[in-house]
Amino acid sequence: MRQRVSQPDPYSAGQLIEQAGLKGYQIGQAQVSTLHANFIINCGGAKAMDVLNLIRHVQHQVQTQWSLALHPEVRLLGEFAPC
Repeated sequence: MRQRVSQPDPYSAGQLIEQAGLKGYQIGQAQVSTLHANFIINCGGAKAMDVLNLIRHVQHQVQTQWSLALHPEVRLLGEFAPC
């Protein structure tokens, strides 16, 4: 499963995520790609909550460092606890 985080113009989301030091960051079996920080990869057996928690962590770090909000380019289906 790959997931892309939407790009806040004029900044590249991948660059912001990488500059935040999150390339390779992992929660459970969900990981920010070491090749391109704008992708989340399943290292084998990632749960939906692993992916969602990783997305939320990345969003929080970018928001904290650059005051920019990243939004997933995927639709989340199901019931998830609020942030």
